[in-house]
Amino acid sequence: MNTQQPAPPETNIGISGQILQLVLPAPELEAVPFDANSPVIVRVVATWPHGTDFRYDLEYYGLEAGQYDLAKYLKHKDGTPVANLPAIPVSVKALLGDGQVQPNPLEPTALPHLGGYQTTMVVLGVVWVLGLAALLLAGRRRAQVARERVRPRTLAEELRPLVEDALAGKLSRGDRARLELRLVEYWRRKLALVDHSPQALLVELRGHPEAGALLRSLEDWLHRPDPPERVDVARLLAPYENLEST
Repeated sequence: MNTQQPAPPETNIGISGQILQLVLPAPELEAVPFDANSPVIVRVVATWPHGTDFRYDLEYYGLEAGQYDLAKYLKHKDGTPVANLPAIPVSVKALLGDGQVQPNPLEPTALPHLGGYQTTMVVLGVVWVLGLAALLLAGRRRAQVARERVRPRTLAEELRPLVEDALAGKLSRGDRARLELRLVEYWRRKLALVDHSPQALLVELRGHPEAGALLRSLEDWLHRPDPPERVDVARLLAPYENLEST
């Protein structure tokens, strides 16, 4: 009898994955609160009663490559300890492999003995190599200076294409989650709300005069069948205009 376990579902970093119609034992489960250091983010998309148990649609995406058990990112809604929950293995892959590709080192070869001509060619070769090295170093310095002079990208410039896609209804689930988490994490640090629970944090941010404007608008756009016809995106992004993207 073949007892080999099926391979866990695979996604790439930043690409959302789904596990649908998964039956898990009661009590009812929900995702653990968001942790900025977590390598995986899990959302409970839908829940249905299933006899004495519950059936779930889960959505997840990994921020780091590795093998993960999504069961570790779920908790009971009633606060009771989680026990006897079966493993929910997934695999998150990196788009690029580890290591660097480097050319093989050149092996020195001896020039044929041609007396003074050989010496002249060696000297000219050394001068040429030194000149090329000087040009490369000068070019690298100029490039570094140019990079330092380039104005750093603002947070508003980073958020604008995502906000416009959200308004147009074209934002993917993965990008939507990243945008929401980016805003929540930024305001959590800026307003020194690191000790707030996730529920209290969202309530505080929705009511904040600067943070709440964009957060409330995003929630409205993402859950409304027809997006609003006219939205002043520049006004919503005004609090982020002078902030450097990190």
